[in-house]
Order: sequence, then C-alpha cells, then structure tokens
Amino acid sequence: MSGVKPNGNYITAKLADVETENSPMELPSIRDRLTAEIVAAGGETPIDPELVGAIGTTMFDLPGSQDNTVTVLLPQQSAQLAASQALVQIKSRKSGDGRTYIGMVTAGPFTEPDSLRGDSHMLVTVATRGGTYQPPYHGRVQVTILGEKLPNGSLGPPRLRPLPNSPVFALSDQESADILKAAGDIRLGTVVGYKSVAVGVPSDKKFVLPRHTAVLGTTGSGKSTTIARFIQQAQAADMAVILLDVEGEYTRLHERTTNTDMLAGLQERGIEPAGIPSELMTLYHLVGRETANPDHPRVQPFSIQFAHLSPYAAAEIIGLTEPQETRFLRAYDIAKEVMRELGIFPAFKNAEHERIAMEIDEFERGYPRLTLRFMMDVVGACLAFADSKKEGKGKEEGVTFSPRTPELATTEGKDALRKKILSGPRPDSAISWRGLLGRLGRLDRLKVFDSKTEAGKPLNYKSLLKPGAVSVIDLSDASVSELTNIVIADLLRGVQGAQDDAYQEYEKGKKAGCNVSDLTHTVIIIEEAHEFLSAERIEKTKTLFQQVARIAKRGRKRWLGLVFVTQLPQHLPRQVFGLVNSYILHKITDADVVSTLRRTVSGIDAGLWDRLPGLSAGQAIVSFPHMARPLLVSIDPTPAELRMVD
Repeated sequence: MSGVKPNGNYITAKLADVETENSPMELPSIRDRLTAEIVAAGGETPIDPELVGAIGTTMFDLPGSQDNTVTVLLPQQSAQLAASQALVQIKSRKSGDGRTYIGMVTAGPFTEPDSLRGDSHMLVTVATRGGTYQPPYHGRVQVTILGEKLPNGSLGPPRLRPLPNSPVFALSDQESADILKAAGDIRLGTVVGYKSVAVGVPSDKKFVLPRHTAVLGTTGSGKSTTIARFIQQAQAADMAVILLDVEGEYTRLHERTTNTDMLAGLQERGIEPAGIPSELMTLYHLVGRETANPDHPRVQPFSIQFAHLSPYAAAEIIGLTEPQETRFLRAYDIAKEVMRELGIFPAFKNAEHERIAMEIDEFERGYPRLTLRFMMDVVGACLAFADSKKEGKGKEEGVTFSPRTPELATTEGKDALRKKILSGPRPDSAISWRGLLGRLGRLDRLKVFDSKTEAGKPLNYKSLLKPGAVSVIDLSDASVSELTNIVIADLLRGVQGAQDDAYQEYEKGKKAGCNVSDLTHTVIIIEEAHEFLSAERIEKTKTLFQQVARIAKRGRKRWLGLVFVTQLPQHLPRQVFGLVNSYILHKITDADVVSTLRRTVSGIDAGLWDRLPGLSAGQAIVSFPHMARPLLVSIDPTPAELRMVD
C-alpha cells in the first residue's frame, strides 16, 4: 500500500470484508494494522472538490461515440438519479476547458456490474439456478448535449465536448423547466421523468398555434383525451375554439367527467373535474339531422348555403366526371347571367352588388344568392334542350321545362333562362346532363341546403369568433362523407373570411390610433382529418386542398390555427404535413408512418422514436416551436366528459 492513498469507499469495503470473513476476536488487531498502514501512507485521500454533489462523471469516448453525445457513469448509489429526459449539468474539468454544458438523458439509465460482463457465465448461472448473488454495479446513461452555458446563464451552441471524468450534476425541476421552455397557459401534461415540470402551449405566441398542429395516434392511444384537455385549457385562455366533431364524441364537454379512471388521474394531479361553462359552449348540427346529445342546453341547427361553395370545390367534392364538370361550370355561368338579368344579384342599380360581383374569386366561394334549387333548374332546362331533337332554326322555342324556383317559374324567368342557354352552343350529351342532375339531386335530397326556416339559418361565423366561445359542430349524423367535407370546406372558408374582416378592422383601428380590442385567437380542430384530406382525396380534390392551404397560410398571420386529428396518419399526404409545425404524437405502430414522420419532424431523439410504437395510453411525444426540444409527456386527464373515452 506504500505510496497509495486509499479513499473512504475503499476502507469501508475492506472493513466489510474483514467483518464477514474473520471472527470478532481477530477484528481489533486487523483493524489496527489497516489503520496503521493508512496513516503510514499519508492518510485518507480527500474527496475531489470538483465531484462534491455530483451524481456521476463522463466517460472516455469510444470508436462508436457520436457527435453531441457523451456517456455518463453513475456510482451504485446514484444509478437511478438520472431518469430518461432528465436534464444534467456537466462541468468540464478545470484542468481542461472549464466550460459548463447542459445535456439531456436520451438513453438509460442502464445498470452494469463493475468487474464482470452483464452476460458473464457466472451471473447467468447464478440467476438461472435460483441464486441471489449481486456484485457491485454502476449506472450508465447517454446524454445529448443541448448547449454550452454562457456567463449570462443562456445556452449557446457547444463548440467542444466535455472532457472525460468531468462531474455531472442533476438539475432541479425548476432549473429544468427554465431550460426546456415548455411552459404555456394551455397546459397539456407533465414531462415524463419529472414530478412537476409542466408542458403547455402559449396562447399568446403567434409563432406557435397559428402555425398549425397535428395530433396523431392509433385508436385508444389517448387522442380524444388530449383534445378535450386542450379545448378546456384553450377556452380558459379566452381563445375561440371550433371543433368539427365527426363522431359526436365531444358533445358533452359542458359536463364534468364521471369516468373513474379520469377522476383518479385528476385527483393525483390536483386538477378539479369540471365541464366547459354551458353558456360558452354551443352545439351545432345540420338541419334535418340529429345530434349525439339532444339534451345539451345550447343546441342550434344550421343549414349550408350553396352560394358559399366554390363551384370548382363543389364539383370535386360531389365527384363529377370531367364531362359532367364541364357542363356544371357552363350551367353555373348561365345561372349567373340569368340572376343578373332578373335583378336577383346584382340587384338593379346597386353599385355595391356590382363591386362584389366583379371581385368574387370563384376558387374561394360561390356566387351570392345562388341556391342549389336554382342551379338544378338551370341544369334541368339544359337537359331538356339536350334531350330535344335538332329540327332546325326556331324549333328551340318548342322545348319546355318546368323550374321550381319562383323567380324562374315566371314567364320572364323562363324567357331569360331560354335566351341565356341558346346564346351559346346548344347543350348536347343528355347522358352527362342527366348524370349531373342526378348528382345535384342527391345533394338536394339531404335537405340541408338553403333552408329558409329560422331554425335552419346558416352559421353566423362572426359569432364563432367570440373570446372563450367553444363551438362544437356535430357531424355524427351527416350520413355521407361528401356532406361532411362540404360542411368542413364551408366552415373553413367562412371562419377565415370572418377572421379576415376582424383583422382588417383591427389594423384600421390601430392605424387610426383607436383603443381597439385584441384580435380573437382562434383554433379550428378537424377530427378524423384523414377523411377530409386523405392522399387519395387530395388527388381528386386539388382545388379543395388549395383552399385549405391558402387558409392555413393566411391563418398564420391572423391568429387562426388549424389542428388536424387522425388515427390514420398514413392516409395523410406529405402536403398536409407541410402545413404543420407542431406535433402531438401518441402511439403509432405503423413502421412506414414512423419513418415518414422521422423525415418530417425535426429534433426528436432516436430514443423517443424507438419508444413511439410502445407508448402507453395518455403518453405522447410533444413538439412545439416554443420548446427547447421535443419531450415525452404524460398528458393530463380531461376534467370534462367525453361521450366515448379514447
């Protein structure tokens, strides 16, 4: 032992060996001799002051080491002090560069025996024969360097790596929260591996929610709970929330949850069960259709205005063939000319109507006051001409048709319609005209268009944009996917137009120096987004997707955010992911989808991607622009009632 200064751990181990291997009668003399040797060697070696409070030290790099990551070894007593996603501070040795680094545990903690391989024959034999031998062991974690701590406390990009044998210190929850920058008034849950580090979404940051979000995961992974919690928190933050509910799952959000699992989870996190205030939540459903919760205190039916639909988008949604679409657009032009001649729109000598008619972008919306019945009457008249025999000039006067629209049923209306039809090429191919009329008739039989009753009036988009308002559009009884897609397309266009108007007023007020109220922060949540924006559907409805893309781009500047929710992300095309900047990823087992997302979503560690297929219900990988890095999060239970718990 000459020249060697054993430390305290060495002495303790030696004394333990002595106490177990020798009789009590021999202990005093052996202890005395050992103490004498220590004194002769110069006494115990003091603990390295740089290691005081450290939970471990960095290891030498190996040929397989990767940039920006280091391996950290933990003594046995600290083997579980660096959980997955824990933040640590690495103080590179003062004898070296002396820099301080912040890192995150991205793999581990693992445990390894000190002097044996974990799969050694001795350990395997003992374990498989019922033995209880446990050798001394240590912990090992892989740490990804987040940055170098600058003198002012901020993080900068790391230029170097921590030196070997540098001490590693655990950070407190508050220190970790400050570095992760995951806080927000719309709370989602807590970081896995921490007791009190909350993850939220800031409702007042324009670069976050208005840049759009995707919530993806398989059935039963917890998407509905996430959305319900998000809605409750967004409403509390005075955002306007509009939810397109395809299954009727969220029609009871005004009630407190009664689910025993949710109640237990809420109690554990100190969250009180509560529904959204009923006076702030409105449940909308299509006129003539049922709602999944007829007992809701604020139920309001609504109709769709055919005039709101872009003719190009409508043709795509109802699945017209190319010949049918050509005839549909011609009939649309005829209808506009007849409406002008009859003074329906623009009204006679109405300059404002004339201005609107000139500025209409038919890729965005339809022609004002044009109804589905009016359109069907025009198509029916064209079919009558296509069906009649061409018997020479002047014989067209004998073609008869019977419009149902009051304005067209008059002699003046019929004459105007006949004149406009014959002002161009005579309609041909009765088969295509009949097929087109059949498609429009199918829409008409749904009885949801152009209702004139007070109970079925169209949506008031401006009222949906009130701060703190939650509007659930119940489409559970829509019966056909075309109708659901028409409602979604109409709602997106209408809300975007209303938000545009509010934005223009807001800007004018600011320029004029008026005391204007802030623009309402709005989010539209589209459930079952794969049915609306599937890769197959986008290929057939390019105009519709271009509409959505324009709304998404404008919304980023006008506090209008979109949230796409789907259990079948494999059906979403890359174009949709191109609109999204934020992700909440629940369990996804499809390897192709995970591979696509890995190429799309940046910053997620390989360890988190590997865990994605095995996530528990209620866990999600959360990535938002305001966060320092994506995190694995335990989502809060919903305090409001879900009709069907996911």
